[in-house]
Amino acid sequence: MNGYPILESVVQRSMQRVPPAKQTEARPQIIHFLVDQMLLDRYLIDQKIVVEPKEVDKAVEEMKAELQKQKKEFAKELEEMKLTEEELREHIAADIRWGKFAEARATDKVLQELFEARKYLFDGSMVRARHILMPEAAQLQAVKQGIDKQVADGLAQLPPNTDNLTREKKRQTLLDEAFAAQAKDKSTCPSKDKGGDVGWFQGVGFMVEPFARAAFTSKPFEMTEPVKTPFGNHLIVVTDRKPGREVKFEEVKEMVKEYYCTLLHDNIVNGSRADAKIVIQAVK
Repeated sequence: MNGYPILESVVQRSMQRVPPAKQTEARPQIIHFLVDQMLLDRYLIDQKIVVEPKEVDKAVEEMKAELQKQKKEFAKELEEMKLTEEELREHIAADIRWGKFAEARATDKVLQELFEARKYLFDGSMVRARHILMPEAAQLQAVKQGIDKQVADGLAQLPPNTDNLTREKKRQTLLDEAFAAQAKDKSTCPSKDKGGDVGWFQGVGFMVEPFARAAFTSKPFEMTEPVKTPFGNHLIVVTDRKPGREVKFEEVKEMVKEYYCTLLHDNIVNGSRADAKIVIQAVK
């Protein structure tokens, strides 16, 4: 990646946490994650975010002390993780770099503005949604057009004098049924067995950020445009909504900060990916 290799040994180490039967499926996601981490760290290095050796030393000593409390050996833990101390120190330095960068930008003013603009993400509001997951956005556009046609054809069968409320209820029913059928037929997500229903979720910490943002900013029973996430492309329709409660910024400041840092991370990585030269070579 841009002349900085991610070795197969690093991929294999990351796959240790995945059950053997799932490793082939998980491999692309792991590589995607590792590339993201390298893109982020190279960006921070380019931004001259400096980490002093003593900062890394302190983190290592704290780790050793914690392991000692648990009656574990530092060297043995590294061996089990297939990690050298040098690699561990590199990971720690990257974490410290990110912490410094994010902390400097997550000011109270920035967080307060984010809270006011997207209060629905932090007040306990919930939505229930269906989705269709497919590799390509163009495929989803075709599915969306097909669903729209099914709904229009169904509404065309209503008597001309049907009142607006009855027509809207029928539209919602037609959309829900058509969407669920297409999810069962075409979605690549396990939720397809439930017609794409992913149940109830809050705005932060339950779904990847682009998915949650699209769901919470759309009206019930209106399909979104295709939404891209690390898992693929999603067509989403919100089927129900529960309002939140009155909440003050101070109550949820840490949640707002976590969300802000997620946005900051994703913006950097996505911007870096657009300019990066990423080559994945077959393992010999």
